[in-house]
Order: sequence, then C-alpha cells, then structure tokens
Amino acid sequence: MATIIESISPEETFACGKKLGKMAQPGQILCLNGDLGVGKTVFTQGFAAGLGITEPVNSPTFTILQEYTRGRLPFYHFDVYRIADIEEMEEIGYEDCFYGSGVCLIEWAELIRELIPKEAIQIRIEKDLERGFEYRRISVEHAVKAKLG
Repeated sequence: MATIIESISPEETFACGKKLGKMAQPGQILCLNGDLGVGKTVFTQGFAAGLGITEPVNSPTFTILQEYTRGRLPFYHFDVYRIADIEEMEEIGYEDCFYGSGVCLIEWAELIRELIPKEAIQIRIEKDLERGFEYRRISVEHAVKAKLG
C-alpha cells in the first residue's frame, strides 16, 4: 500500500525527504525513481538532513556512490543513472552498503531492479503540469513482509 504526498514546492519536497530521513532505520533501502528534473536530488538532500547530515549532498552521477558518515546513521547515496553494466555495482561493493548498518537511497533504482531486495521502500516522484509547474506527487510504498504459518 502506498502513501501519497503532494508537494507544491521544492521546500515541501525537501521536507518530505527530511521526515523520512528522521524515521530511517539501519539496513533500510529506499529506491527513488522519477523522470529527470522531478526533484530526486532535493528529496535526497532533505533525507540527508533528516539523518543529521550537514555537509552538502549532491547526486553522485559520475561516481555512482557517495558515502556520508557524520549523521545519525551511515548514509549511502547511489545514483545509478549512468551505470553501463550491473557488474559496476559489484565493483563498488554495493552489498556492503545494502546489507550493512547504514541506510541506502538509490536514485534511478529501476535500472538495477534485479539487485534490489524485496523489502526495499519504493518512492516515485512525478510531475503533473496540469496541477502546476512545481507540483509533485510523491508515492511511498513500503514492502509488506508476508507472515508464514
């Protein structure tokens, strides 16, 4: 089941990310998807602020991974937009980040879908120009773990 948040400004998108950052738990993986220019970086900056990270946060488009260790939890920020081969993720040691004690946020996560654990939180940011240039629809879907027996 998805939670829908409507944002009418970059400040509100930042605030949404910050709220999720404050609630983040060790081992969580957040998959952030949406077209170019929808506010993924603004959302991520808010998320980092919610973790208590004060250093500048930008998309690591050319490095794939940026690590921040001065917050409440280690924060691993992936931007896989320019990934050419899934093996690049193995080369940077993604498993240490995915299954460690920090929290991961992956921009363009749909490009590495086969590596994403089922329990990852799926976030999609979409524009709706009929509702205004700054309007964003942010959908947050928490995976539901099935109970056996």
